[in-house]
Amino acid sequence: MAPGSSAMTARYRYSPAWRTFAQLLLRPLLFALMARGWRGRSHIPRSGGVIIAANHVSEADPLALAHFVYKAGRFPVFLAKDVLFRLPVLGPLLTAVGQIPVARGTAGAARSLADAREALEAGQCVVFYPEGTCTRDPRLWPMRAKTGVARLALETGAPVIPVAQWGAHELLPYASGKLSPLPRKAMRVAAGAPVDLTAYADGAADADTLRAATDEIMRTITALLGELRGQEPPERPYVHEERRQS
Repeated sequence: MAPGSSAMTARYRYSPAWRTFAQLLLRPLLFALMARGWRGRSHIPRSGGVIIAANHVSEADPLALAHFVYKAGRFPVFLAKDVLFRLPVLGPLLTAVGQIPVARGTAGAARSLADAREALEAGQCVVFYPEGTCTRDPRLWPMRAKTGVARLALETGAPVIPVAQWGAHELLPYASGKLSPLPRKAMRVAAGAPVDLTAYADGAADADTLRAATDEIMRTITALLGELRGQEPPERPYVHEERRQS
């Protein structure tokens, strides 16, 4: 089936054949690069629209997270930088398997949330990095996140599964461009129960509500990461905007 062929539910489109091809292509690579230390996959529902919200420490951690989600019985739909969709070969493949481009820092970013909403309505497993980029915290704890994931969760009612991951930064440190495949790296991933957002669901989705719901999601992710690392998380998340302005 060519990349233009697709399964379609609502307006969300993807090619089942190209998804199968991507799985066959990536599984041997992922097994070769990553030793698995996983727990909590049973928290990911086997069907229906669901949001996976995870911390982000390396450009390589989408590989670890994709493997984790796939082995939980779902095909991960990432919101990825739009520049990747303009690359030869990779761009058409990302489109064919139903990934969602994000034009960060532009008005087009709102379009990506609309696309993610359509994917959820089509029963897809949509993966978010609420921080919007790899953490800039010097100790690699999650930063203060953007509110898009909370907005989407409250608008759609889709469950938010918190996921913490640790180890991808050893394979590929952020912004280093230096892949270190040997020795084989341990990718530890943990999922938790759906974040309880009922306290925020009945009111207006104003800025304060979205911020509070987002902070609740990130507290849960950060606590899971503390368990993975065997360390106590900081009381207050790193705020990248504050550091840039200082």
